[in-house]
Amino acid sequence: MSEVLFSQGADEGTVRKLWPTETDKFRDHLLRLDKESRRMRFAHSVSDSFIEDYASRMAEFGSVVYGYIAEGRVRAAAELRRLGDAWGEEAEAAFSVETVYQDQGIGSDLMGRIVRAARNRGIRRLYMSCLAENSKMQAIARKHEADLRFEYGEVIGEIMPDTPNYFSIMAEAAEDRVGFMIAVLELQSRMVRAA
Repeated sequence: MSEVLFSQGADEGTVRKLWPTETDKFRDHLLRLDKESRRMRFAHSVSDSFIEDYASRMAEFGSVVYGYIAEGRVRAAAELRRLGDAWGEEAEAAFSVETVYQDQGIGSDLMGRIVRAARNRGIRRLYMSCLAENSKMQAIARKHEADLRFEYGEVIGEIMPDTPNYFSIMAEAAEDRVGFMIAVLELQSRMVRAA
């Protein structure tokens, strides 16, 4: 259903869609990535100011972003980004997982949500690219039946999502309702703590 729980030591987290008002959570996650994780996520080194600008435009890009949230913080994120001004037949996927949360299945779960979101938007080709040495991302792509090809030091994965159906659309809609309620409760909790 909507809430998949993962355990990390004392942390327990959930996966849900991030809303446009939560760009700060997305930004803070990307800023917490260590130097190597940033390079793997963006295929080159990036500065804090690049990340701040990138995250601030999450809603402008029309991205669908899922986050793994533990103790109120996004610890992993996956994006579905359209390749033009509107959703067409092709889109791009990318994700990042903070180091301590890696190797727990979180990236694979996030990728599954992105593939379903692409499916429900009529995407016929979902692309993901990574550096040739990013074996973890390649393994996740293979789990989701991506065709991988090597090009100039990068690996390009291509996933052909199924066509949407009643069940895939209803599953995303149900998760969105629960995720929205969780986001509202988290906001209320933050406001009470700040008062």
